[in-house]
Amino acid sequence: MKISLIVARAKDNAIGKDNDLLWKIKDDLRLFKRTTAGHVVIHGRKSFESIGFPLPNRSNIIITRNTEYKAAGAFVTHSLEEAIDLGKKLEMNNEIFILGGAEIYRQSLNVVDRMYLSEVDALFTDADAHFPEPTLSGWRQVKCDKYEKSEVNEYAFDFCVWDRN
Repeated sequence: MKISLIVARAKDNAIGKDNDLLWKIKDDLRLFKRTTAGHVVIHGRKSFESIGFPLPNRSNIIITRNTEYKAAGAFVTHSLEEAIDLGKKLEMNNEIFILGGAEIYRQSLNVVDRMYLSEVDALFTDADAHFPEPTLSGWRQVKCDKYEKSEVNEYAFDFCVWDRN
């Protein structure tokens, strides 16, 4: 079972503000949907609540410290390890995706086998959530596609895939 993370981050590693995205990039959302569809996805509680519903065509697992937390249409766990263990038991494809937020990304960097990084060509000094800077030694880039700023992409971005050596 492959454990992956998928994130869109700015040049300064910004990923969000006030529990929301910082940009509107339709091509990145399409890539996200196509890449994660049919798989297990793991969200932190705040990230899940910012979306407002379980992502369709995926098994959604939420991580929260709140032992009373319930979410219709999603599984609730209380640690990254518990979420990954549950994800391995679910009958989905052979890849589990970590969707964030910042703390869940921080916890997962040492356990993921693959990173799907959308590198947004912008800086957001007022962001309040940041992706931890990964050390890319020990990783190899297996794919990187460029997308230009356009009427559907507020910013240019590169969609790159990294595998752990």
